[in-house]
Amino acid sequence: MRTQQTPADAAYRDDADVGHFIDGARVDGTGSRTQAVYHPASGAVARTLRLGELRDVDAAVASASAAFPAWRDTPPIRRARIMQRFLSLMNERTDALAAIITAEHGKVFSDAKGEVARGIDVIEFACGIPQLLKGDYTEQVSTNIDNWTLRQPLGVVAGITPFNFPCMVPCWMFPVAIAAGNAFILKPSERDPSAALFMAELLAEAGLPKGVFNVVQGDKIVVDGLLAHPDVKAISFVGSTPIANYIYETGARLGKRVQALGGAKNHLIVMPDADVDQAVDALIGAGYGSAGERCMAVSVAVLVGDVADKIVPRLAERAASLVIGDGMSPDSEMGPIVTREALQRIEGYIDIGVKEGANLVVDGRGHRVAGREEGFFTGGTLFDHVTPSMRIYKEEIFGPVLSCVRVADLHQAIDLINAHEFGNGVSCFTRDGHVAREFARRIEVGMVGINVPIPVPMAWHGFGGWKRSLFGDMHAYGEEGVRFYTRQKSVMQRWPENTEKGAEFAMPVAK
Repeated sequence: MRTQQTPADAAYRDDADVGHFIDGARVDGTGSRTQAVYHPASGAVARTLRLGELRDVDAAVASASAAFPAWRDTPPIRRARIMQRFLSLMNERTDALAAIITAEHGKVFSDAKGEVARGIDVIEFACGIPQLLKGDYTEQVSTNIDNWTLRQPLGVVAGITPFNFPCMVPCWMFPVAIAAGNAFILKPSERDPSAALFMAELLAEAGLPKGVFNVVQGDKIVVDGLLAHPDVKAISFVGSTPIANYIYETGARLGKRVQALGGAKNHLIVMPDADVDQAVDALIGAGYGSAGERCMAVSVAVLVGDVADKIVPRLAERAASLVIGDGMSPDSEMGPIVTREALQRIEGYIDIGVKEGANLVVDGRGHRVAGREEGFFTGGTLFDHVTPSMRIYKEEIFGPVLSCVRVADLHQAIDLINAHEFGNGVSCFTRDGHVAREFARRIEVGMVGINVPIPVPMAWHGFGGWKRSLFGDMHAYGEEGVRFYTRQKSVMQRWPENTEKGAEFAMPVAK
């Protein structure tokens, strides 16, 4: 166990300003604009964030552009060894990083550690980049001609990431991008920005050359600066659908490769033959874990037939008895909401659901935690008899609000889900193999679980939804991620000794 304090540890205290990481060092940046970073459990200002300006974007891109040629030419095995050292440091410093996440996001410490672990999975995958970059070769593709393909990095690429996973979602992007030979610029969420700097320090400690990884904090000014900069070749984004749509359209218009993951309204179907205990556990954990601030959170329970009368009372009992408190308390099952504004928006949706006529079974509004009265807390909320016309069904609430919809059979459940604009994640709880097969085949959703409530694929499979949950052609991480951060080149070769004399005016064909 390491006992000495690292540069990453020394940089994080509650009164420290949060700046940028450019050209291998922490910098304050060129602008004077700042924004408060809160401790959600207490409601107090914990840190001050220095918001970036276009000059900071330019500096980061210049650093990345300067670093790219040498990094591109570094053999993949040497890039993988640096990633392996970074992996070791992430494993050693998991608790420190998770504590930073809990302090700024609010999620419970065990959940924050789980987030770091899922990020580490992708780093482990990226360590295999020599194998993942292998091309194809065909000898004698035509007479005296050989043909092969190779994959080469794009150059400077950028990631724009959300508040809900300040470690895991960036790790969906930069380990694969960097291992593939690109230079990377991260624009993390301004709500919980410190995890990005912690990982930047660890990458430097692992031996990553300066400029290969940069962090620019900020808001729309930085986002638009990255989109507009001609030297940024690709943008990865995770966030709300309106912003994902904007980034995809803008980036595509400017000739960039774009991967933009948007919103979600994840459903979980409970069939009449399902294990009720298992289904209730799944709905409670997936609906209220991380205070519902997950892109894969289950926000709609689709209850088939008479199972609804068995499920709803038990959900109500469990939702009302959730242990809510500071994320660093080992007893807490659910922490606070990330900001006061997000709390007000979530509780505003509960008001809307009541006005729309949904049955409010458990009301989480106005929850208070003893000793943390100014914290951004709400309780678990449960609605029953929700209909597809209601806003609480159609729109992403991104909070601990679970809506129950009752349907007659599997076909109604599938039609209901397929009609929704989002297609991120979905699950079905059943003991019937035929039902499971039909569900998996017929559902128009990118990530599917059978008796698995949060079907997030492992690092080597890739993450992504359908419909308005994903803008772009390729999913995040896995082999899809390698393809996104590289481009294929095809080479056909023959030598003068084997070349026929005379000009050829016809289209070449295999012969």
